[in-house]
Amino acid sequence: MRHVPIAQFKDKMSEIMAAAEAGEDVVITRHGRDYMKLVPVEEDRMARQRAAIAGLLELREELRAKGVRVSSEEIIEWKNEGRR
Repeated sequence: MRHVPIAQFKDKMSEIMAAAEAGEDVVITRHGRDYMKLVPVEEDRMARQRAAIAGLLELREELRAKGVRVSSEEIIEWKNEGRR
């Protein structure tokens, strides 16, 4: 993992962004502390999708353990509930 002070990031932004796009983990620091992590958008989206799927699988197992059965229609309804 590469740590880059914010001043250096400002000076070499294109080079550092290219490294992150190529898959290198880049952490931008401010006053010696981690400030933000630079990652490609697709990688971040995929990580969120994996976490969401893992959460759904965990919920399914919890419901099964309690003997609760859920239909596909109910799941779709729950998914769309937050989109209104």
